Amino acid sequence: MIQQLGGGKSGAGTTLKNSMALCMLIRYAAKVTEEDPNVQKQMLELLEGWLRHKSDMVNFEAARAICEMKHVTPAQLTKPIAVLQLFLSSPKPVLKFAATRTLAALALTHPSSVAACNVDLENLIADTNRSVATYAITTLLKTGNEASVDRLMKQITGFMSEISDEFKVIVVDAIRSLCLKFPSKHVSMLAFLSGVLRDEGGYEYKRAVVEAIFDMIKFIADSKEQALSHLCEFIEDCEFTKLSVRVLHLLGVEGPKAPQPTKYIRYIYNRVVLENATVRAAAVSSLAKFGVNAIDAGLRSSVGVLLSRCLDDVDDEVRDRAAMYVRVFKEKQLANTYVKEESVFSLAALESKLVAYVNDPAAAAQPFDSSAIPKVSRAQLAAEASRPSTLDTIAVPTRISATPPPPTAAETQSTYAQQLAEVAELADYGPVLNSSAKLAQLTETETEYQVTCVKHIFQEHIVFQFNVSNTLPDTVLEQASVIMQPQTESGLTEDFILAIPTLTALSSPSIVYVSFTRDSPEEYVTASFQCVLKFISKELDPSTGEPEEEGYEDEYQLEEVELTAGGDYIIPSYSSFSSEWDRLRSGATATETFSLAAMENIKAACDSIIEILNMEPLGGTETPSSPSVHTLQLSGLVTGGGGKVLVRCRMTFSKGQGVTLELGVRAEQESACALVVSAISG
Repeated sequence: MIQQLGGGKSGAGTTLKNSMALCMLIRYAAKVTEEDPNVQKQMLELLEGWLRHKSDMVNFEAARAICEMKHVTPAQLTKPIAVLQLFLSSPKPVLKFAATRTLAALALTHPSSVAACNVDLENLIADTNRSVATYAITTLLKTGNEASVDRLMKQITGFMSEISDEFKVIVVDAIRSLCLKFPSKHVSMLAFLSGVLRDEGGYEYKRAVVEAIFDMIKFIADSKEQALSHLCEFIEDCEFTKLSVRVLHLLGVEGPKAPQPTKYIRYIYNRVVLENATVRAAAVSSLAKFGVNAIDAGLRSSVGVLLSRCLDDVDDEVRDRAAMYVRVFKEKQLANTYVKEESVFSLAALESKLVAYVNDPAAAAQPFDSSAIPKVSRAQLAAEASRPSTLDTIAVPTRISATPPPPTAAETQSTYAQQLAEVAELADYGPVLNSSAKLAQLTETETEYQVTCVKHIFQEHIVFQFNVSNTLPDTVLEQASVIMQPQTESGLTEDFILAIPTLTALSSPSIVYVSFTRDSPEEYVTASFQCVLKFISKELDPSTGEPEEEGYEDEYQLEEVELTAGGDYIIPSYSSFSSEWDRLRSGATATETFSLAAMENIKAACDSIIEILNMEPLGGTETPSSPSVHTLQLSGLVTGGGGKVLVRCRMTFSKGQGVTLELGVRAEQESACALVVSAISG
């Protein structure tokens, strides 16, 4: 239909005379291309024909549609970019705005193609329409080179006061990305950011500037001291409580590492004297970090005096924090736990465990156990909560995705817990300690019967959940169940099988539960099971839609199901390796040496060990820095009260012999230590 109405490759034979109708047809063509990539070539020919239409509106719509296509090549972009380049010199502001906005979006993915328009874009920097000028500058920042940075910075400074906060945020985010692209230019960029930080502006604008300076501190070491000084001056006259708290937190983290940490303390203590209660509380926490991390005993004593003065504050939170930190100063172990600790609870896992605890009436008899909750690093937590850069989203068309985003791990765990809570036979099993993070695929995806498996670990039981789908529309399966046979003595006793009474294509997938009792709950059973799907197959009567009375018993062989250490008992959890390794010196320990002759390099060995143990790699040790010698550090939690476990893998590689591994394990429980060793040796 699109080709018929479009009038062939050139578009000249179209029966549509109205430009708006043609624009709608172009949007239909773009939608068809998105849904069916096989027609992209035909649609591209039509769109290129409309690039030569007499109407500017049609030209632009066709050019935009090509620029937004997935997997478009630089050669295919030549013609639409040429059309947009002509619009850049148009006397009509609407055309200039539309062209710069489209090029700004395209520059995110094809900066080299857009670079052909740089000369025309530079002419628009002084355009009277500041929206056009802003898009022109942000596009140039994405496509320009290091030599043009200083010149662009001067031009940006000239009109910042003339544009709205919304466009100021776009410019600041462009500078933020440029800092990381050209770190050698950090001096001029930091000067620009500190200047605009003193200007009038709303919260979003000031937050964008602070975020940009934070990134410079994090990624450009040479800029750290100067950037911290600018932030200190900013909080002296900051009207936004949230930003003051964030800056104070950063000063507490980075200030003690500076060559002269004392120069920041004055700014922080000023906040205790002059600000509202929320900022005062943040300032107390920041001061405490200076005291705990100080090398100089005199500085530690001075900070202690300042915190003692906060004990008389009128606000409860400020007084409580001050009292806690005064006590923390006196005991090193408390300081390590409450101030120096780099890890925090995974909020998603904490929420899931709390919900399960509140919903279980029997659990109220015991205090909530936080030791089984995995931890993440502060960097991971910040990455999860970080906002996308406006530079990466500006001018990008919003599309409604046909497929929803995949559920998070916490959402998946919560869904499993709800499903299990609805099964009456499992009501007495207590809370779920852990569920498999990944579905085990037991059949090929194109077969008539599809089965996946999830394993749920309870204190005294293990429940296997089989999700069974019947893809045959004219067949119904009755009494569908999964028969599991352990290959060796497993230490598990089968309790029952909850079969699916009736399974049709419409009711798929449905769930089969197979429950086992752990003969020794304190042991971590690992085993392999041969699995067979058994059912009674009946044909559906096409006239009534009801199954026939007679059927026949059938079975379908499934892939083996494995109960493993890493996939089912160990949860990744972040920790500070050196301090925890020292703390666990008196706990359960084990050291074994293995020869991994099949490993081609150390990186392959690291990936394999992380996959087998399902533990959190620490300090970037998952990426070897040397091809011959490396140490991998891992941290995790063992479910069911197994506690924390740390692994140190010292590896050497030589051609012909593969990787030699010295596995060192330290854990709070002997059983957890043995579990890790058996996972590698098995």
